[in-house]
Amino acid sequence: MKKILILVLALTSNQVFAMGGDDPMLGMLKVDQLEMRQATTSTPLVLESDAWLGYDLNKLWLKLDAESVNGALEEAEVQALYSRAVAPFWDAQVGIRHDEKPGPSRNWLAIGFKGLAPYFFDIDSSLFISEDGQTALRLQAEYEFMLTQRWVLSPDATMNVYSKSEPSRDIGAGLADLQLGLRLRYEFVREFAPYLGINWNSKLGETADLVRAGGGSTGGTMLVAGLRFWF
Repeated sequence: MKKILILVLALTSNQVFAMGGDDPMLGMLKVDQLEMRQATTSTPLVLESDAWLGYDLNKLWLKLDAESVNGALEEAEVQALYSRAVAPFWDAQVGIRHDEKPGPSRNWLAIGFKGLAPYFFDIDSSLFISEDGQTALRLQAEYEFMLTQRWVLSPDATMNVYSKSEPSRDIGAGLADLQLGLRLRYEFVREFAPYLGINWNSKLGETADLVRAGGGSTGGTMLVAGLRFWF
């Protein structure tokens, strides 16, 4: 009887401590890239940001990617995701992606995994299924070299793969595009860092053929300058 009483008291104490803040609701807003890119004929303004709110295991994520050229919005993508921790440093995510531009707006089912791979590679992989039957795979990877306590060199890569061609959207089947970046930032504090870098992107395969046929550019290299901050 004494052992049972001790066990009940222990369980009750754990519940009280949990309710008292062992797993508090937390949140963060991070602007990973807010930058100007120097292109040959224009100077795009690019925003890549995300925010999350929730507990240790369960969170709500919002992701926003947008690009404007000469004050006009050229690309805009928003994702709203439920995120669940499934392993140390790894979350499974499911939700909705909405594309406002380019082309007609479109909604997707989004399924992904986000986390820290061996050797501290930050990985964000997603499978998208659109309302009109298109399927896309996106893989993003980033790494941080701590040159000093304040100087950080960060290479990153992003690629997109599509299941079928959509000439009206300049999308070809297979590997459609690849983007590589290299940014050097100076962290005045961990939460605020200006940076300089370069960004290279290229349309590939059938996508490149469609873009060329329409008279568009298939990519190039741009100098970038921007800010990274979070709170």
